Amino acid sequence: MYLNFHGKYSGMVVCWILGFGSLVSWNSMLTIGDYYYELFPKYHPSRVLTLVYQPFALATMAVLAFNEARIDTRKRNLTGFTLFFLSTFALLALDLATSGAGGLGNYIGICAIVAAFGVADAFVEGGMVGDLSFMCPEFIQSYLAGLAASGALTSALRLVTKAAFERSSNGLRKGVMLFLAISTFFEILCILLYAFVFPKLPIVKYYRTKVAAEGSKTVAADLAVAGIQTEATERADNNAKQLERLSNKQLFFQNFDYFLDLYLIYVLTLSIFPGFLYENTGSHRLGSWYALVLIAVYNMFDLIARYIPLIEKIKLKSRNGLMIATLSRFLFIPCFYFTAKYGDQGWMIMLVSFLGLTNGYLTVCLLTVAPQGYKGPEQNALGNLLVLCLLAGVFSGVALDWLWIIGNGKF
Repeated sequence: MYLNFHGKYSGMVVCWILGFGSLVSWNSMLTIGDYYYELFPKYHPSRVLTLVYQPFALATMAVLAFNEARIDTRKRNLTGFTLFFLSTFALLALDLATSGAGGLGNYIGICAIVAAFGVADAFVEGGMVGDLSFMCPEFIQSYLAGLAASGALTSALRLVTKAAFERSSNGLRKGVMLFLAISTFFEILCILLYAFVFPKLPIVKYYRTKVAAEGSKTVAADLAVAGIQTEATERADNNAKQLERLSNKQLFFQNFDYFLDLYLIYVLTLSIFPGFLYENTGSHRLGSWYALVLIAVYNMFDLIARYIPLIEKIKLKSRNGLMIATLSRFLFIPCFYFTAKYGDQGWMIMLVSFLGLTNGYLTVCLLTVAPQGYKGPEQNALGNLLVLCLLAGVFSGVALDWLWIIGNGKF
């Protein structure tokens, strides 16, 4: 029992950092939206860049989820983190090379880099959630908290840099350069942690050895790095009939309500965040700070909510309860519409905080409850399918977000 849990807290810290690195580049893009609105005021950056990102993430994730049992998880995740690093560095290099110039050519270049972000996201997020789904729930919770932290910390840093550079020459661009440099550093850190630290933790070796004995071939490379022979996998090959796993189709139909919940959560969230918050909330006393404050509030409460399920007594586990909570979030749509039209900024900030709270809380509940009761290889497959539904929801929400600006003269 000692071996099982030795290194657990170190693993939680590493998972948090890996989660942070999985979205820090993309959240930096979202957080510096005011910079891109200054460079490309007619091109709806927050909406267009998100819409470019999602099809590449969704299509790549669909291919990876279908083939997850044959894909080496180590190579997959390292490929994703490396692509994040190269793309973030390319974004920084593009801005330096063009001296922060606008124009359609530069906008297309940024869109191409954002597409690479989408591919990297599918490699990393699906790979990590699948990998952590057969380990202790605290690992996946820490990873999901790291994802949210990337948004919260980039938002906080954005407010600091805006205040620090606002009065200086070319201050907005200086803050952006700092953002991209920090993101590049964290991507390098994630590559090193995943390659050399995480696979050697005793608790991680225990879970990967266990899942290999249950028939998984996706962990072989990580076990080899940890110095563990894959005899368990070879035994699994010899006893394939005993270790047959449910197919992806069977997993899908057994957990259809979980997939639908996750899809609907992100349809609703991304139909409001970030496009609506940047373009449809009007002008208020906070002026140019208003959208940044709303983004920061959402990210902060999303992060807080991802720690709430650690308290078992208030963690929602009921399938019916999760569905009711998910469907009730659609009441946010009329609330946001009337608040933007008639409400003060205080009401909007409160509404955004509830949007973040419900998003973070329900996401952790779903992704930690759904894999329980399955064998390791099935949990890995289920984790990939859940991320696929999450990204499908994000894509649908981003597309529906455009409905907010129909008829208001902003096309």
